[in-house]
Amino acid sequence: MEKSLKSAEYARLIALLVATRHKAGIRQQALAKKLRKPQSFVAKYEGGERRLDVVEFIVIAEALEADPMKLLRRFVRGRKQ
Repeated sequence: MEKSLKSAEYARLIALLVATRHKAGIRQQALAKKLRKPQSFVAKYEGGERRLDVVEFIVIAEALEADPMKLLRRFVRGRKQ
């Protein structure tokens, strides 16, 4: 298993978060404010410069008012296709 920030699987996970943010109609700046982080935090993980851990994934999903478990299930289902 490749652990790189540039792996296809990790890129797919981040794309899921970005799509969720877009669907929610939230800009990076607004998400960063909800997370109490600088906008660069969001830009870096979305741009593949920073890797998220599972706790950060959950916090971000919840800030987007998305169910983190549903997002993870969607991600896992996508691996099988």
